[in-house]
Amino acid sequence: MKAVFLDVESLDDLDLAPIRACVDELTCYRGSAPEQVSERIADCDLVLVNKVVLDAQALDSADALKLVCVVATGVNNVDLDSARRNNIAVCNAQGYGVRSVAQHVMGLMLALHTHLLDYDRAVRDGDWGRATQFCLLDYPILELAGRKLGIVGYGALGQAVAELARAFGMEVLVSARPGTAEVPAGRVSFEALVESVDVLSLHCPLTETTRDLVDADVLARMRQGSFVINAARGGVVNEPALVDALRNGHLGGAATDVLTVEPPKSGNPLLAPDIPNLIVTPHCAWGSVEARRRIIDQTAENIRAFSNGESLRRVDQA
Repeated sequence: MKAVFLDVESLDDLDLAPIRACVDELTCYRGSAPEQVSERIADCDLVLVNKVVLDAQALDSADALKLVCVVATGVNNVDLDSARRNNIAVCNAQGYGVRSVAQHVMGLMLALHTHLLDYDRAVRDGDWGRATQFCLLDYPILELAGRKLGIVGYGALGQAVAELARAFGMEVLVSARPGTAEVPAGRVSFEALVESVDVLSLHCPLTETTRDLVDADVLARMRQGSFVINAARGGVVNEPALVDALRNGHLGGAATDVLTVEPPKSGNPLLAPDIPNLIVTPHCAWGSVEARRRIIDQTAENIRAFSNGESLRRVDQA
């Protein structure tokens, strides 16, 4: 089996031996421009890809291609209709980053509640050295215990965050699916949730229903001094509205691991230097060493299963 990895950059610091053991030949590229894709996959049986787009034109011209392994969960970069038409199997990785993302979310939550970055900056700027007492308490420190956490998107990620939050003594409320009038037992409506929680943590997919879900109106209805954490997708939160809510002091803080355009080569409202108690991380919540090793292991499993005529993590079925 001849294989090519079109964009190995997010995994190239790890050992790809489990994948290499499944193929006869593996060529890896750190990245691939759109105009390079067709040529690079032309005579390959297997294509591994993260975010590089495999459109109909590329797949239709890849006569030898039998399997596409996406080293991520989302497969929106692969034309599944073309894959089915050309009898190309498509597999992905699933559930690999649950603990990594949950840990990252709790880290953001703790940093916001303790003003961790502000205190670190204050020490480096000499504020502690100029203090008149042994400690510096220029920023309010809040305990998580007893505070209400609202979770939107209660799949594996949301459930993992809830588990850790309860260990800190937080009360967890789970939102019903946004945009629906039905409120299942044990959940609350999204409208009621945003008005009652101290922290809003987002873990839902980006759809037409959830795009700009947290807009200026929602932010205005949240409690004074509450927090927003977005580890879902950038478009779930209206970024200019979030900036306004932070600057006018209505929110106590916010953190996001995602932006509407990634990477933000043309800038982003959330990257302005004067926004108080905002933490932005570069879509890295998923990327623990352990999580990325699980991606490699799952991809090797997918290849072996396909070679044995089995179906594992297939996403190309109609």
